[in-house]
Amino acid sequence: MRATAPGEGSNAGERAMPMKDPVAADETAPSGDTGGPAESLPYGPLMARMLPTMHRAFLTLNRRLALPVLHAGLAPFWCLPVSGYMAILRTRGRTSGAVREAPLGYVIWEGAVYFWAGFGAKTRWLRNIEADPHVEVLLPGRSISGMAEVVTDPGERLQAGRALTAAMGLVGAAALGVNARSASDQELSRRTEGLPLVRVRPTGIAAGPLDPGGRAWIAYQLVALWASWRALAVLIRVVRRRR
Repeated sequence: MRATAPGEGSNAGERAMPMKDPVAADETAPSGDTGGPAESLPYGPLMARMLPTMHRAFLTLNRRLALPVLHAGLAPFWCLPVSGYMAILRTRGRTSGAVREAPLGYVIWEGAVYFWAGFGAKTRWLRNIEADPHVEVLLPGRSISGMAEVVTDPGERLQAGRALTAAMGLVGAAALGVNARSASDQELSRRTEGLPLVRVRPTGIAAGPLDPGGRAWIAYQLVALWASWRALAVLIRVVRRRR
């Protein structure tokens, strides 16, 4: 889960930033450019070899499926406990300055939003944050602007990381090979070693899919038109039967 990249801490709306390519290959997340050996990430040998392929697959899925679904305000049908919860994180490209969007698994813990940087320290959206920590997060029910930073406190990392991994459902369990609800602190720490945990502290309100300029109205309008058509068809049948 970013709808508009805020400026200097302002509550920028969805229309305030030029939307170029939201998943351009140079600065978006997730990125296969880990910038280091795959062994630095908490994945097994097979998973490590698959990272470049996963990178390309994620880019395609993000552009063609995840982002359109979340932009359409259909997150309640997409984000479920089993499949995991997703939000859109919006950052500024570190070289272009354009808005970059990444759909990510998230959790809200102690008043902040948390994400794993799944491709390690060189995850491209994480590198964008290092250049400009002002971000926006489009959550299923609301949207915020905030300041992002990597969590360094071990206690916070363990507790928020456990909540985040659990919120990612089967995806989180499969990627990390651990059940966050039953794993020991030592096992969870080992499984997530090398993955930066990013915290976004809210600073304001951002525009979401249901706000002016959003796209959710399209899906809801289609549902309303379908329901109206069905109701009209039933009414016509009733009238014909009475004749």
